[in-house]
Amino acid sequence: MRDLQQAPLAKLLIVDDEPSIRTSMSMVLTEIGYSVRSAQDGFSALVEIRKEIPDIILSDLNMMPAMSGFELLSVVRSRFPAIRVIAMSGAFSGDEVPSGVAADAFYPKGGGVRCLLKIIGGLAQPERLPANQPANSACLLVQRNGHDASGKPYVSIDCPGCLRTFQQTVSGSLGPTREAHCVHCGNTVYYAIVEPGDWAPGQAPPRPQYDAKSIGQPQLQC
Repeated sequence: MRDLQQAPLAKLLIVDDEPSIRTSMSMVLTEIGYSVRSAQDGFSALVEIRKEIPDIILSDLNMMPAMSGFELLSVVRSRFPAIRVIAMSGAFSGDEVPSGVAADAFYPKGGGVRCLLKIIGGLAQPERLPANQPANSACLLVQRNGHDASGKPYVSIDCPGCLRTFQQTVSGSLGPTREAHCVHCGNTVYYAIVEPGDWAPGQAPPRPQYDAKSIGQPQLQC
């Protein structure tokens, strides 16, 4: 049994589309003293990260539903560089991170508990991350893209949460901050539409205005 005065073990997030693997790994690591959550694919993992940032992610690399491990790890490296990542797969051998995989370590599936614990322990313990990731309140500036098949004007938005692009139909006058929800990961995105020439690269983009009563939610204008 662990000494209660010892520093808590890392918070882990296990990502695998096989329920048996998620369950068995969670049980073993929880018994040892780790705080463990799990997700069945990349999008589910991003939802869990937004709830509470883990110290370490253990992710399968195979083609999970919706978002593969390869894509998830690229998003994590870009959006959450402080999170340590262990890639898992039965398709690669050895203990080296496969080429092109954005991970800090590699665990070959079937390598055993001792091997996994050694890998987890070998990662430098990062400074404890805040329990909750701040909301994505940065206001994106986008331009109209034209009209969709039904004749409605739309814009293309690059989601800062999952880095995928989605289309959003728009109406009304330009200027006020708008809200959209990523069709891929469900992340809330705030944006404002600008006309060509209103804001050029190299210029400082306008900053969102905030209401002191709201917790970081953009109001009126970017």
